[in-house]
Amino acid sequence: MPGTKTVARLLTLLPLLGLSAGPAPALALRPGRAGGADVFGGREGCFILHEGGGPAPLERTGTLCAERLSPCSTFKIPNSLFGLESGVVADADFVIPWDGVKRDREEWNRDHTLASAFEVSAVWYYRELARRVGATRMRTYLDAVGYGNRDMSSGIDVFWLGRSLTISPDEQVAFLDRLRQSKLPFSERSQRIVRDILVRERSGSLVYRGKTGSCGGDSAPDHGWWVGWVERDGKPTLFAMLIRGTGAFGLEARRLAEVQLRERHLLGP
Repeated sequence: MPGTKTVARLLTLLPLLGLSAGPAPALALRPGRAGGADVFGGREGCFILHEGGGPAPLERTGTLCAERLSPCSTFKIPNSLFGLESGVVADADFVIPWDGVKRDREEWNRDHTLASAFEVSAVWYYRELARRVGATRMRTYLDAVGYGNRDMSSGIDVFWLGRSLTISPDEQVAFLDRLRQSKLPFSERSQRIVRDILVRERSGSLVYRGKTGSCGGDSAPDHGWWVGWVERDGKPTLFAMLIRGTGAFGLEARRLAEVQLRERHLLGP
């Protein structure tokens, strides 16, 4: 990105964030080399920062920002919302008993609540939740929120797992901003519960929400996500990190995103 554009973007951004030349650290923009290869660890990707409620991204780096890919386990965010809204799930403490099938991740092999299943990304829980919601209500909800391509043709309990449903980073951020503001066409209660289970960290004035997603297999993922938002002193900044290529796990997407968030003083050291 040309240097003049970077400077212009920085100058535009400072008043939006309420920053000044005083002692508070400024938001450091770093567009990345070779289309963001350093941002994504040498892979293809997209990184978006978006001020909550703002008309346009604060930063949008990479080649995949408008490309639709499977949401993988980031779909647990809308899936939780749909389960709550339908009444299939009563609240964050609603238990679905373990089916007894031993899976590679030991933390999945037990009964789970909505909150605990979200925390450990227990796929079996959310496949069962989707079956209970059912195809008719699921389609209605996907249409109501305009989630990605809204394609569930590959099956009610697998369509988000590297199958027919796809969504872009741009769309992920737009969806999350509506959830943040309770502007989705669902009850305030359902949206509040989902916001609560998204929290990864609370510390002082900081609230950090996010969800990983990995598609393509545990040993060789095709792409990985980390999406969510940070609130500092009540000021929300949404983000989406998508990576595609070797080692593109969701946890790697989270690590890379947190490098960027810390450089911009949105997270602590």
